[in-house]
Amino acid sequence: MPNIKSQIKRVKTNNQANEINTSKRSKVRNIVKKYEALIAAKDVAGAEKMLPEVVSAINVAKSDGIYHPSTASRKISRVSKALSNLKVE
Repeated sequence: MPNIKSQIKRVKTNNQANEINTSKRSKVRNIVKKYEALIAAKDVAGAEKMLPEVVSAINVAKSDGIYHPSTASRKISRVSKALSNLKVE
């Protein structure tokens, strides 16, 4: 446990930021899971409707610093490719 006042404050703010970031990351994961469930169920219409929502959630997380830009790009690419593969089938 830190003894210096500024370090005590830093521990508190880091914990708060960690909780917020964990919550935001969890929201993105949940949206992606719902989207992947639609893909698994072969619901093209539902997946097409949900794709912009998924991409938006990932971009928001990227802009908040939750995800590295390359990670966000990779995730968006994977969800888009899953939908295009489903359409081809």
